[in-house]
Amino acid sequence: PYQFPEKLIPLVILNALEGRDLPIYGDGQNVRDWLYVGDHCEGIWRVLEAGRLGEKYNIGGNSERTNLQTVDAICAALDALAPVADNPAARARGIRSYADLKTFVADRPGHDRRYAIDASRIKEELGWT
Repeated sequence: PYQFPEKLIPLVILNALEGRDLPIYGDGQNVRDWLYVGDHCEGIWRVLEAGRLGEKYNIGGNSERTNLQTVDAICAALDALAPVADNPAARARGIRSYADLKTFVADRPGHDRRYAIDASRIKEELGWT
């Protein structure tokens, strides 16, 4: 909730519903470990409750996906929840699925290929998943 609209997930949802291109940087193989903000907050709370003073705890979702996988999952969900046939803006583009709006664009200079962390300490020491 409340994520900036230019970030991947809200951008894809908003653009798709407006029948606009879904820009994907480079080849779409940039990897991210997706974590719902509420789950992240629970992880922080767990560290505050039970973490060792001065210790570092990485909080991760153990849910690595490429940007392309993420966009494909959003498109599939939108196809089910808001079919193109019921969307005048998308229908005007002559598409059959929101996935047809995927457009590969030049990657940003210095764009990280993969964000990954080792969240084993919070899982093993604090029992958080």
